[in-house]
Amino acid sequence: MTASPAVDDPIRVGVIADQTGALSFVGLANTNVARMVVGGINASGGLLGRHLELHIEDGGTDDDMAAAAARKLVEHEHVDVVFGGIYSSTRQAIKGPAVVEGKTLYIYPEQYEGQESDPLIFCTGPVPAQQVDPFISWLMSETGARSFYLPSADYIWPHVMNAHVREVVAAGGGTIVGEEYFPLDHMDYAATVERITASGADVVFNTIVPPGVTPFLALLHESGFAQRGGHLVCTYFDENFLNMVPAAHVEGLYSCLDYYQAVGDPFSRELLAQYDTLYPGDAKFTGGSACSGLYRGLALWAAAVTEAGSLAQAEVIAALDHAQIAQGPGGPAAMVPGQHHVRMNMYIAQSRAGRFEIVKSLGALDPQERLVEAPALVG
Repeated sequence: MTASPAVDDPIRVGVIADQTGALSFVGLANTNVARMVVGGINASGGLLGRHLELHIEDGGTDDDMAAAAARKLVEHEHVDVVFGGIYSSTRQAIKGPAVVEGKTLYIYPEQYEGQESDPLIFCTGPVPAQQVDPFISWLMSETGARSFYLPSADYIWPHVMNAHVREVVAAGGGTIVGEEYFPLDHMDYAATVERITASGADVVFNTIVPPGVTPFLALLHESGFAQRGGHLVCTYFDENFLNMVPAAHVEGLYSCLDYYQAVGDPFSRELLAQYDTLYPGDAKFTGGSACSGLYRGLALWAAAVTEAGSLAQAEVIAALDHAQIAQGPGGPAAMVPGQHHVRMNMYIAQSRAGRFEIVKSLGALDPQERLVEAPALVG
């Protein structure tokens, strides 16, 4: 018979954050969020009368390093849950040692391409049905844009996002006039910008990521794309990414996320003020950098543990499957039963003078992900 954990035994929470490498500005913000939320839970008495012990590992913006971090958290720190990952390839790298081998609950906080379906994985950021489908339809209606160019990083997220863009653009009577893919560390986009200019595209829908996104945006700006009336779209861009580049390079850029600092509900404003007080500096609390998804994931997981009344994995998963929070960054949020993805408020924003202004509130949107198969019963 297995003994129940003592009340003074901590609940171990593992977080993998890219504190170094090209996404270090994201990882530092995620680290801050984890400390803020876990600190708040502990200040309120912990969970189930037990203290939360936070274990943060650097993912290094490197999939092999993230996989090693996941293995350490599961095999050596014996964490009860793992959070983290930005790139989809990093999610897959974490999944191997944490979920496939380690059979540990994993909560992925970043906006991504969707389609993750595993009994031990929950996703708390936006997916294409929430981010691409309504936004592109709105953009075409609002601006009259019909021709789209898709410069992209070459991994799963851009490929799936672009497939959604192609469908929505075609349904609206538009066309894709160019689509290119480059390694994540590619830095020379002069020929790509020349082809964009020659195409006469109304919209550049960008999924190039750091570090290459900075030189790409500089060249696109220098080409006069915006001055000619072109519309720049980068759905993952948030206030942290705005800080990476001169404001002029992204003036007018459209983004679509679950949270911006301009969201005006009282809780979102209080949360931002709390974060800024605790962590002044350049690593901001934002949406595209997974801060909102990490906050949401930690809060939903805590609600599930409280409902379950234990850390028994099957009971926590059953509670997490329908968990909800009445307040969160951007508004309330709820797991859609069976999908392991979240219904959340979505917003369209535009960069103006180095800040994002919300131009359209889309309301609460369902993720429309497929149902996750229940794990097979053992015994």
